[in-house]
Amino acid sequence: MTEKQTVTDVIVVGAGPTGLLLAGDLAAAGVGVTLLEKRTEDSGLTRAFAVHARTLELLDARGLADELIADGRPVTSLLAFNRARIDLGGLPTRFPFVLMTPQYRTERLLLDRAVKAGAVVLRGAEVTGLRQDAEGVTLETVEDGAPAVHRARYAVGTDGVHSTVRDLLGLPFPGESVIESVLLADVRLEREPEDGLAAGADDDGLALLVPFGDGWYRVLAWDRNERLPDGAEPGLDLLAAIARRALGEDYGLHDVRWSSTFHSDERQAPSYRSGRVLLAGDAAHCHSPAGGLGMNTGLQDAANLSWKLAAVLRGRATDALLDSYQAERHPVGKAALRVSGAMIRVAVAQSAATRALRGALVSVAGHLDAVVERGARTISGIGIAYPAPKDAHPLVGKRVPDLRLTGLEPPREGGPAAPQRLYEALRAGKFVLVSNDEVAAAAPWADRLVTAAPADPHGKLRDTVLLIRPDGYAAWAAVDPGAGELRAALTEWLGEA
Repeated sequence: MTEKQTVTDVIVVGAGPTGLLLAGDLAAAGVGVTLLEKRTEDSGLTRAFAVHARTLELLDARGLADELIADGRPVTSLLAFNRARIDLGGLPTRFPFVLMTPQYRTERLLLDRAVKAGAVVLRGAEVTGLRQDAEGVTLETVEDGAPAVHRARYAVGTDGVHSTVRDLLGLPFPGESVIESVLLADVRLEREPEDGLAAGADDDGLALLVPFGDGWYRVLAWDRNERLPDGAEPGLDLLAAIARRALGEDYGLHDVRWSSTFHSDERQAPSYRSGRVLLAGDAAHCHSPAGGLGMNTGLQDAANLSWKLAAVLRGRATDALLDSYQAERHPVGKAALRVSGAMIRVAVAQSAATRALRGALVSVAGHLDAVVERGARTISGIGIAYPAPKDAHPLVGKRVPDLRLTGLEPPREGGPAAPQRLYEALRAGKFVLVSNDEVAAAAPWADRLVTAAPADPHGKLRDTVLLIRPDGYAAWAAVDPGAGELRAALTEWLGEA
C-alpha cells in the first residue's frame, strides 16, 4: 500500500477553538492549511462557556460575533464570593458583557468559516512523529489504521493540555496541579438565578451555575471534603448540597444529562516556538477555570499568530516576525495563570485567617471603582497590550477600539455595504490605515491595506495617522507624519510595495 502524503503551507494539529480560528485565518489569507484532528467526531460536551469582550471583538473582525451572541446569554456583571460585583457594562467596547455559550457553538462557527475559506480538515488523524529541517516540518500520522505523512513549511500545535506536538518537540511544561476533584455537570433548574447565572463560595467550597441559553445549565462545584477521581460521575444529591451551601439554594437542580470530575493544572511552556513549530492555546498554557480565561486566551493566541504566519509565507515579512509571537503572547499567558491562580487560591483558601482576609479585601474592592474597572478590563481582555519600542507613540501596542470610519471604498453594485467601523474593516484580514489626509501615500500597498478616515475628523485622531494590525492592535502611529515617514512604516510592516 502506498503511504499517503500531502504537502501544504501550514499544518495545524488540534481542531479545538484555537486551531479552528487559526486555520480559518490562514485559509482566508490564501495560505494552504491542513488541520489534523485525532477525534473522528465533534464533541457535544464542553468545559468552556465564557466568551469575553476582547474575544468577541476578534470574532466581530471575522463577521462571527453577532451570530454567536444570538444563541448565547450576555451577562453584564459578575459577582465574586457573593459580595463584590464586577460591572462589565462600562467597558469601552461594542460588547460590554461576557457571553455565556457552550464551547461547541463557538467551534461550529469557526469550523464552518475555516472550511468555507478552504482549510482542509482531516479527522481521525493521530500524530505519531515529528521532524523538521531548514525548509519545513514533516508530521507522521496514523489515519484509518494506515500511516500517512504530511509536509508543511510550518506547523502549529493547538492540541491541548496533553499536546502530542509539544511532547514530540521535547518542550517542558512545568507547573503543578492547582485544584483537584472539580465537579462538572449539565443540569436543568426549576428556578432561574436572578442574574441569569449564580456564583458563590463558603468556607468549604464553591459553586457556579451558567446558562447555555437552551434551558440547560452548567454546574461547576468543588468541596474540600469531597475527593472523587478524575472521570467519576458526581451524583445529583452531592451537586445540590454543594450548591446550597455555596449559593444559598440549589435552584431546584434536576435532570443531569452529563457529569464528570477533573483536576486543573497550572502550567506554561517556557517557549511557544521551536524552529518551524509553534504552540498555541492549552498546548502552550493551562490554568484553573476561574475567570473563564482558557479558551479566550487561546483564541487570542491564534489571532496574534495567524497574520504573522501569513505575512511570512507570502514573502511580506521575514521569519523573525514569528519571534514576536513569543514576545507578545507568553507574558499574556503568564498573566492569565497569575490571575486565574490567585482567584482560585483565594476561593479555596483553607485557613480562617485567609478567609477573613478574603472577605475584607472583597468588601473593600467592591467599593473602589478603579479596582473594579481594572478587574473588568483584565478579565475581559480589553486591557491587554503588547510591548512597544521605547520612543513609540503611546498608542503603539495598544488595542484599538471600534472606531467609526468614513472614506472607505464604496461597495460594488450588489455587494455588501461599505464598512462603517474598524472591526468591519478588519474583516478583510488586512492592515487598516486611519488618517485624515495621508492615505494617498499608501496607494502602492493597496493590495494589503484598507485605508479610511475617522468619522470625526476633529476628534482625538485629528492629526494622528494610525496603522492597525489585522488583530486590532496599533502597529505604528505618528502625529502629522511626512509622506516619507509613513512610507517607511508601511514598508516595515507590510513589506516592499
